[in-house]
Amino acid sequence: MDVQTILNELDELFPNAHCELNHRDQYQMAVAVILSAQTTDASVNKATPHLFEKYPNVLSLAEGNIKDIEDCISSLGLYHNKARSIQGFARHVCDDFGGVIPDTMEELVTLPGVGRKCANVILSECFNIPSLAVDTHVDRISKRLKLAAMKDSVETVERKLKKKIPEDRWIRTHHQMIFFGRYLCHARNPECSRCPFTSFCRYYPTTLKK
Repeated sequence: MDVQTILNELDELFPNAHCELNHRDQYQMAVAVILSAQTTDASVNKATPHLFEKYPNVLSLAEGNIKDIEDCISSLGLYHNKARSIQGFARHVCDDFGGVIPDTMEELVTLPGVGRKCANVILSECFNIPSLAVDTHVDRISKRLKLAAMKDSVETVERKLKKKIPEDRWIRTHHQMIFFGRYLCHARNPECSRCPFTSFCRYYPTTLKK
């Protein structure tokens, strides 16, 4: 199955795929993305309302009490580290970028808690800059659908996807692949009976042997 056919099928499956992290502005989006590492968007969405009520902007978070920030997000795993990351992020945005979240990959990855995946999400969601973040869902789907090799690193997967998918589709496809992985092609027990890609999926043959 060619890439365009995969994209067409994703359009049919998830025409309204979107970012599921609740946010009102660039600051909230960036903080939510940092907090989403190794946890679910739903968990982040439960923790952030209280956090953003107490710390409504980047300056207030930069100047906040670290123990209080930890308390706000204590429902999340690794909350001690994440509290330090989001406060470090806020402080660097204030000190290095005048309180304005930067809009380039090179600048974003200098901030605490922001790796390439987070930076791609911030670029696409905050600035509508064509980007394609590779999280665990996108990585898994890319390899199962033979858009990348099983041994490929996350950065290699990103590079291959960007070569195969038209730039004006990067953001939409990112969201659709996440929805596909989150709601159909799970890491364990994927719903293969509902999948249009079983004819060439790397994973599907293994289900036939069980």
